[in-house]
Amino acid sequence: MKGRKDAPSDWGYLVGICFFILGLGTLLPWNFFMTASLYFQERLNASNVTDGSENSNSKYFNSCMTLLSQLPLLLFTLLNSILYQRISEAVRIAGSLVFILLLFIFTAVLVKVEMDSDRFFSVTMATIWFINSFGAVLQGSLFGLVGMLPQKYSAIFMSGQGLAGTFAAMAMLLANASGAESKSAALGYFITPCVGTLVTLFCYLLLPRLEFARYYLKKSAKYEPGATVELLTAESAAVDNGKLNGLANGSVAGSPNKDGASEECEGEAQRDRSKEAFLSEAPVEKKQEKASLIEIFKKIWVMAFCVTFVFTVTLSVFPAITADVKTSSPDFKTALKGNWDRYFINVCCFLTFNINDWLGRTITTVIQWPRKESRLFPLLVVSRVVFIPLLMLCNVQARSFLPVYFASDIGFTVIMALFSVSSGYFVCLSMSYAPQMVEAKDAETAGSLMTFFLALGLSIGAALSFPLRKLV
Repeated sequence: MKGRKDAPSDWGYLVGICFFILGLGTLLPWNFFMTASLYFQERLNASNVTDGSENSNSKYFNSCMTLLSQLPLLLFTLLNSILYQRISEAVRIAGSLVFILLLFIFTAVLVKVEMDSDRFFSVTMATIWFINSFGAVLQGSLFGLVGMLPQKYSAIFMSGQGLAGTFAAMAMLLANASGAESKSAALGYFITPCVGTLVTLFCYLLLPRLEFARYYLKKSAKYEPGATVELLTAESAAVDNGKLNGLANGSVAGSPNKDGASEECEGEAQRDRSKEAFLSEAPVEKKQEKASLIEIFKKIWVMAFCVTFVFTVTLSVFPAITADVKTSSPDFKTALKGNWDRYFINVCCFLTFNINDWLGRTITTVIQWPRKESRLFPLLVVSRVVFIPLLMLCNVQARSFLPVYFASDIGFTVIMALFSVSSGYFVCLSMSYAPQMVEAKDAETAGSLMTFFLALGLSIGAALSFPLRKLV
């Protein structure tokens, strides 16, 4: 949607800032829980310190977390059309943010509550399920909201989403570098998304008070009942005026003549011509029939396959396997008040992935290769499967079957960088190519289909992470 000439200006770019923060807020739940995987594993292993064994809940925590984070996304993507029609936008967005805030507060309080590992695992998994369910509703609703504004605001919104992971990784890095006791550091870490969610809620509530946002959110409806009523009223008035003019002309001429029937027919014809001329000038938008889902899918199935495959590969190893990689230089001293092993996963796994994923998405604004018609595009997407064995052969601990071929920290970081930049690049290209492969009237439907296949890829990847983790 292009900006209208009569639209007010976005003073101080406040609307853009609000949507950037809203984008950031949509992915805070997933990223903050994922980045805190080391904290969760330490708590789950606390009851096994005496005998030195590893808690099974700890071993498969990342896989369970990934699966229970992505299943709500798939479920609520399917239910989005029902929720969208039956529940108002304000309830969906503000309500989701309030529940996410309460669940983050609950998680922060849980840091100070002692409980056995099995109960802690169950409570944490339930929290992850519900917080990502509300996150899925929030994300879908905000995509619909930002779609009413000019296109650049969608890019701003997605940019905010892209930096959510970096924000979470930096928060964990600062919590570790603070030198505080582990529970205090974890408490400070989980208070951060509470503040972030409050700011996000404030930004949403601020939007109706900004003239620029109010203009587009009120004027963007494709169908305005008032316009139709005005059009019909004006048409009726034009026809009535024609009849009155005919009567006036008849009174001036005197009594009806012999050719009265002919004049009546001529008057009717003149009124019909006036009505046709009026309707031809009226700004009536012709309703185009949209293609069926099957017809649209036939046009975009290659891009649907690509986005599904990209996320299947990505979620099958990240973070379920990559978060269990251990440093080969644990005694290396850092400038962050501690040994390197305290920061290794946060820096080399989460921070590396999120920065390079955002970089890959950003590159597509400059370079778009291969083209959407090229057969090379799906081949390159499929070739990313090589990252699965490469990451499994890094220094993942504990392991049962496979040997370690890439033990060095540098090797793991380089693989992670290539893995994440290719993920962001191909996802962004797939999502942007699909609407271009259909007619303009079907672009919105194509985007909705791609969102479903994106969620499908996330869920398949999360499910595959269980057998792959066992294989290591």
